[in-house]
Amino acid sequence: MQLYDPTVAGPERNFSRAPALASLEGKTIGILQNGKLNAVNMLQETAQLFEQRHGCTIVPIFSKSNASAPAPGETIQAAATDVDFLITGLGD
Repeated sequence: MQLYDPTVAGPERNFSRAPALASLEGKTIGILQNGKLNAVNMLQETAQLFEQRHGCTIVPIFSKSNASAPAPGETIQAAATDVDFLITGLGD
């Protein structure tokens, strides 16, 4: 039998938050849907609120196939070059 210590630290990661947007007016919104039932509908309705209230533009939806896994790097990279901010959430 092998025992593992769950308190062992993993590799150190250097993550930081993106700077806050000064304004939402006229920004481009990306939607990242996770493949769950109703995710697209919920996220589109949320994005439409930004569109109505702040004049935002919604770009086509980005997708990931597994709700519990991170989005592929190329998906995040495409979103980062195409949008000012990205919304995501569970659709259950």
